[in-house]
Amino acid sequence: MEEQEAAPGSPDAMEGEAAAEGVTEEEAAAEGVTEEEAAAEGVTEEEAAAEYSWPKLRFDFPPRRVYHFAHQFRSPCSSTPAASADNFLKGVKWSPDGSSFLTSSDDNSLRLFYLPEDAYSTAGEQTAETAVGGEDSYGANIQVNEGEPVYDFCWYPYMSVSDPATCVFASTSRDHPIHLWDATTGELRCTYRAYDAMDEITAALSISFNSTGAKLFAGYNKAIRVFDVHRPGRDFEQYSLLKGGEGPTGIISSISVSPHNGMLAVGSYSQTTAVYAESNMEPLYVLHGQLGGVTQVRKATMYYLHLIL
Repeated sequence: MEEQEAAPGSPDAMEGEAAAEGVTEEEAAAEGVTEEEAAAEGVTEEEAAAEYSWPKLRFDFPPRRVYHFAHQFRSPCSSTPAASADNFLKGVKWSPDGSSFLTSSDDNSLRLFYLPEDAYSTAGEQTAETAVGGEDSYGANIQVNEGEPVYDFCWYPYMSVSDPATCVFASTSRDHPIHLWDATTGELRCTYRAYDAMDEITAALSISFNSTGAKLFAGYNKAIRVFDVHRPGRDFEQYSLLKGGEGPTGIISSISVSPHNGMLAVGSYSQTTAVYAESNMEPLYVLHGQLGGVTQVRKATMYYLHLIL
């Protein structure tokens, strides 16, 4: 009788491959990998577990200054000469791929700084003595002016500097629609507009992409509007947060979407934080007890929230 060869990836094939490697069938099944994958990795199970463990934090060593940026935030944006000379930095957010960071300042401007190529090597380090009081390490690569105070800004969650199509960030400012900016050119790609009962543009107070980047959640007064990222304009879904009588009232100051469980957390200046289902905005939890308005809310893990009052 002619002998048939076991199909690649079948139980018989994996058993033969495991025997060739000197491991039991149970060990190979537990690993869930083929002989080629195991050989390519060349690591034991313990080494693989150690590779994905949390980094060791050394709080006994003070942080070292690598780059510094000060002077360009102490003078107003050149495109807004009427702005106050007492300009200051209001916020900063890292890009998802770690290649850059975005800042917001009191001169109604957003500045984008790309890290130098040697940023993560010892060649890029500077001492605190040479950095303090000196010139800025380098200037912003891109600067855009909103014209009005910036309420919030956020990165597209899959932003990667190697894919220019994903290099975008959103911002919202007073009396303006939500803007989607190109992080490579500084050009405005599109806008997302919401209107009030008088058919006038109403500004979002907080914004956040969902975990897939397909939706843009925007916080307003006692309401959330959801925009389809691929359909700019005035089309949106609106959800009142007063359903059940326990939701946040007043201004929605912060939105954070969890990448783990399809939930989003909403903070408000009314001393209330609530958690909703992303799919239909059904209220799941309402958290009370904050002593002041919630200015920032962040989903830390699947089970924890970080609040800044």
